Amino acid sequence: MKQIYSGLILAAALALGACASHTAGISVNSQGETRVDNSSFARNIAVESVDARRIADVIQASALVVSKSSTDMRVQYKFTWYDASGFTIEDEATSWKSVKLHGKQQLQVTAVAPNSQAVRFDVYVRETFSN
Repeated sequence: MKQIYSGLILAAALALGACASHTAGISVNSQGETRVDNSSFARNIAVESVDARRIADVIQASALVVSKSSTDMRVQYKFTWYDASGFTIEDEATSWKSVKLHGKQQLQVTAVAPNSQAVRFDVYVRETFSN
C-alpha cells in the first residue's frame, strides 16, 4: 500500500512539472547583445531586430521573434526596463505575455517603458508548455 501511495505522489509530481514553464530561454538587451540560456530552444526561436524609439518622454521597444521551426510553438516574452544606474523599474508589475507562433512565423513584439526614467531594456523569450 505504501508503494502505491509513493507511486501516485511521484506520478502527480511529474505531471505537474510537465505543465510548468521553463524560465530559461533567450534574452537580448537594447544594445543588441544576445544571451542564450536554453540552446535547444534557441535552435527553434531567434530574437532579432531589437530596436527602440522615443515617444514623448518614454522609450518604446520592439523585437522580432522568429520561429525557425516548421511546427507551432507557444512562447512567452517579457520586457525588463532599467534606469541610468542599472536598477530595474517596476519589474514586478511586468508580466509575461504569451503568444502562439506558427511554423516559420515572424512576430514583432513591443512594449513601452513604464516611465521616463528608463534608459535601456532587455527582452526575454522562453517556451511555455501551457495553453
